[in-house]
Amino acid sequence: MSPARIIILLVALVAGIAAAVIAQRPSDAPALVTKFEAAPTVPVLVAAADIPVGNTVSANDLRWLDWPVSSVPAGIVRKDETPEAEHELIGQLARYAILGAEPIRREKLIRTDGTGFLSAVLPAGMRAIAISTDSRGANTAGGFILPNDRVDVIRTFKEESNGGQATNYVSETILSNVRILAIGQNVQERNGEKVVVGETATLELDPRQVEVVTEGQRTGTLSLALRSLKDAAQVGRPSEEGSLTLVRFGVTSRSAKP
Repeated sequence: MSPARIIILLVALVAGIAAAVIAQRPSDAPALVTKFEAAPTVPVLVAAADIPVGNTVSANDLRWLDWPVSSVPAGIVRKDETPEAEHELIGQLARYAILGAEPIRREKLIRTDGTGFLSAVLPAGMRAIAISTDSRGANTAGGFILPNDRVDVIRTFKEESNGGQATNYVSETILSNVRILAIGQNVQERNGEKVVVGETATLELDPRQVEVVTEGQRTGTLSLALRSLKDAAQVGRPSEEGSLTLVRFGVTSRSAKP
């Protein structure tokens, strides 16, 4: 082997040994550590399980749950503001259905002080009145009207003309956008049911509307027309004030009220 080749091999060997030594030496530079700070939280009161409408709240229905401070909705019960709320709310009634793990809002609960549930949940100034319904759902949209839905109330009656020689069936919308409080004894749909059938429907009305419905029941038959959810915010008045729907031999027309 030539001297030049021997020198090259020796240089390569020395370089390899030096690289191995350097690789085994601990680095003096500190390791980079990324730290993530947890977002601050606050305990908020939530439902431990589903609380149906009308149920009395017990200690087992409530629990505290840590919630990011930055995303706590307004009106939620917080422990840093009302630390005894878990005990203060025991015994109150649920005015609306509350889902499990849903944050508690005080307006969804009410203390009845011995009064009945329906009178406790009625808004101030409103009344509850029941009307008769067909148990088969013939005048309640086939039974698809559920508590808290909005409906129009329609009165149908007979009107004689020509000295009693002819009889016309007349329909008129007497109230619009009325809230259903209950169907039969049901104040909410149960077990996810989509059809509720009963012999009565309880309506939420103001005193003047109560008079209109009472008169309507005595002078004709009442039917409920289910409204779309998109129409729920509209004012509860008939769409064509002062007019009637006339049904003659299956033909519908509108005319002014006499």
